[in-house]
Amino acid sequence: MELLWFVLAAFGLTQILLYGSIFDSIRPEKDPENKWTTLFHCPMCMGFWVGVLLFLINGGTELFNVEYTLANLFICGWLSSGTSYLIMMIVDDFGIKLNIGEKND
Repeated sequence: MELLWFVLAAFGLTQILLYGSIFDSIRPEKDPENKWTTLFHCPMCMGFWVGVLLFLINGGTELFNVEYTLANLFICGWLSSGTSYLIMMIVDDFGIKLNIGEKND
């Protein structure tokens, strides 16, 4: 159950940081010249750092508990990145995406 809470918290925070209107004024525009701006437009990139943040604050919550090790820091980042991306590819503002047979260019 702790893993589910972690994944849902990671997805929720990643979604808010990437698409929440509250951050529109401070979220930089995506600029190919400045690679760091990609972080604010990429669910995998932001998802990784959200996972790292959740790992760092996990001692302050009872929803999930992860031992503080360097390996767990990376594992939480990877888990958050992968699941945030996966969920965002399956779900959008209108519900579950059903792009069966459509080719995305």
